Amino acid sequence: MTQATGEQEAALFAERYRAMSSRDARFDGQFITGVHSTGIYCRPSCPATTPKAVNVSFYLTAAAAHEAGLRACKRCLPDAVPGSPEWNVRDDLAARAMRLIADGEVERSGVPGLAARLGYTPRHLGRVLQQELGAGPLALARAQRAQTARELLVNTLLPLSDIAFAAGFGSVRQFNETVVAVYQQTPSELRLRGARRRSHSPVPSAAATLSADAPMEPGTSVSLRLPARAPFDGAGVFGFLGVRAVAGVETYDGRVYRRALRLPTGTATVALSLDGTPAAPFVRCEATLDELSDLAPLVSRVRRLLDLDADAAAIDAALAADPALAPAVAAVPGIRVPGSMSPEETLFRALIGQQISVAAAHTMLGRLAAALGDRLPVERGGWTLFPTAAQIAAGGRDVLRGPVARIDTIVRVAEALAGGELRLDVGESAEQLMAQLTAMKGIGPWTAGYVAMRVLGSPDVLLTSDLAIRQGAARLGLPDAAAPLAAHGAAWAPWRSYAGMHLWRALAG
Repeated sequence: MTQATGEQEAALFAERYRAMSSRDARFDGQFITGVHSTGIYCRPSCPATTPKAVNVSFYLTAAAAHEAGLRACKRCLPDAVPGSPEWNVRDDLAARAMRLIADGEVERSGVPGLAARLGYTPRHLGRVLQQELGAGPLALARAQRAQTARELLVNTLLPLSDIAFAAGFGSVRQFNETVVAVYQQTPSELRLRGARRRSHSPVPSAAATLSADAPMEPGTSVSLRLPARAPFDGAGVFGFLGVRAVAGVETYDGRVYRRALRLPTGTATVALSLDGTPAAPFVRCEATLDELSDLAPLVSRVRRLLDLDADAAAIDAALAADPALAPAVAAVPGIRVPGSMSPEETLFRALIGQQISVAAAHTMLGRLAAALGDRLPVERGGWTLFPTAAQIAAGGRDVLRGPVARIDTIVRVAEALAGGELRLDVGESAEQLMAQLTAMKGIGPWTAGYVAMRVLGSPDVLLTSDLAIRQGAARLGLPDAAAPLAAHGAAWAPWRSYAGMHLWRALAG
């Protein structure tokens, strides 16, 4: 290790130790404090007595703390907080792997499948993750399963065997062994502790609940409270989704956003609404799933859709340093970049919506869904599932209206997705994704950038070719031509996607 590297690591340790000593909740989920004298790991805001620096190590993941022989603190519940924003800010192999692990890729295809999806050998992937995150892919996936299991044990009435399956464990025995190893308590003891905690607290827990009389057929219904990192402009992100809601597929009544979607092994319907307080915001998530094993991927996708893990305080501070943006940031603290529940759906919506009004895109997308999308049974609400790439490839030309060149592009993209020539998911880097898209005839930089911003959560995309963004910039006294706006916006890096949301909001009024 060079002297410069050693000095950087010492400065980072000192910064994190100060944050932990001041019990700064803004850092919860961004790193973990391991206390070797007690054998536990905590969130930075843990109210326990501040340990001596010599007894402390900091970790990016719970898995790394587990690998160091530490167990989760029973007092501060370090895994009941928003997740780390690093996996969107970073775009390297480790970050891409973490996005896929959160989406359940290891449970579906194992470490070899995860490595193949990322384009590396399992050995190389394991070496990189161990070096960057302090744990290999199996340990990272195990920590993810343990966290999901703890939330469901503490806050639901689901049978233990169902929780084991929902969390992604291969057997009840593996579930029991992992919970004991991580939390030093059996699943039943964790459940009892959760019941005691709820009975002494007037505030609902920050994870999930399942009512005793919840309908179990058709599908399994679960109610979750998902923590968001404050400040959180929940009304803004729901409003963005609501204006663009596709008839039959999704609705927004000003309070609850509802939709149907496909998950890895089945379908689900979900209803999302704001909960909590400005200082401790949550999103209420009511979901009914065909397969309980899809619960963890659903939670991951809802968190990405609503950008719940964004480091809002850091983003606001950086953007407010520009006097032209400061009033917008003050008016809308904690603005979010809406994400995606389905990368393919997001791409088709972008292709259909480019160069036409939101209302016109709404009409065309509704017609496409009604004509080609599958419908859920009446007892599941009769929702329409947005058409798959294969369905659009087969029937898109009969339904789509508009310029022939645009229809050709949409069908060509559908055929490439259906045939496996084009693949979109959170395991891509922004550079790879945009290169794949712009290599296809009819897809330009705006579409590629918009899809990267929403599918990957890329924080640093400024769509200067977007007319609405340029008009919003003009309202804030910023340059309204693409090149000057891009030059001015360079100072907003690495948060230009969030600056763009402020410009859109400025035009909306």
